Amino acid sequence: MKHRQAGIALILVLWIVSLLAVIAGNFAYGMRSEAQITRNLVSIAQARALANAGVQRAWFELAQPAGEAQRWKPDGRVWAMTLADGQVQVIIQDESGKIDINTASEALLKGLFLSVGLDDAQSVDLLDALVDWRDADPVRRPHGAEESEYLAAGMTVMPTNAPFETIDELRRVLGVSPEIFQRLVPSITVHSRQIGVNTALAPRSVLLAIPGSSPELVDQFLTMRAQAFATGVTVPPFAPGAAFETGSVGGGAYSVRSVATMRDTTVYMREAVARIAQNPRRPVTVLAWGEGGNSY
Repeated sequence: MKHRQAGIALILVLWIVSLLAVIAGNFAYGMRSEAQITRNLVSIAQARALANAGVQRAWFELAQPAGEAQRWKPDGRVWAMTLADGQVQVIIQDESGKIDINTASEALLKGLFLSVGLDDAQSVDLLDALVDWRDADPVRRPHGAEESEYLAAGMTVMPTNAPFETIDELRRVLGVSPEIFQRLVPSITVHSRQIGVNTALAPRSVLLAIPGSSPELVDQFLTMRAQAFATGVTVPPFAPGAAFETGSVGGGAYSVRSVATMRDTTVYMREAVARIAQNPRRPVTVLAWGEGGNSY
């Protein structure tokens, strides 16, 4: 009897020890997980701070005289710097090199839609729907869409009959699918206020949207433009873009993408748009501020 009781007691002790071991293991695992989460949060906060610093540096550079040799240029190239425990890569794009969906000519907008893969009929439909959205009247264009067409399509958001406030608003236009919108994003803006584009600073996707251009002509021009940037000479004209060229007469708006990468591979992207003016009281006017991947 005593041996049986001793055996039962031993089993109970073993169960208790096992249970305590499981509890201790779970506690240790939980502490490790919390510590890892804390480290991740700290790393993200540091990466965010570095990305923000990249934007601030870009604004500082843009406020320098245009002829300053070391000034970061708003031509889409990558500018890099090392801060604390991370690397920061900054891309500055002059918004005058993009297509303004509020003010661009209809020919340029149609060329943009064709360049992202729409056929002629689809491009005409989307052009009319876009203009119907932004114009002040409720009159439907031949291939466009006003309130009745949106209701018939089961949509709850109606045309504003006012200029686009952000490029993200383009998602709401009838006929703009998520896939089409993502193809358009690199080429469009609401900040240039121009009917055409500054081809000396336009990205490849915009140059391809210009009627009469081709991948071969665009690539040749980009090679010559890069050489001009490197040697400090004037960028040659882009022949197909003559009818759509605006030069550098934009409103001084620039988009900045700043990507910070920490040593532990944490990555944070900050995207912003600002208008830069030679005004000591207010040199920077922030037009948009968001995390990477957001539209503005």
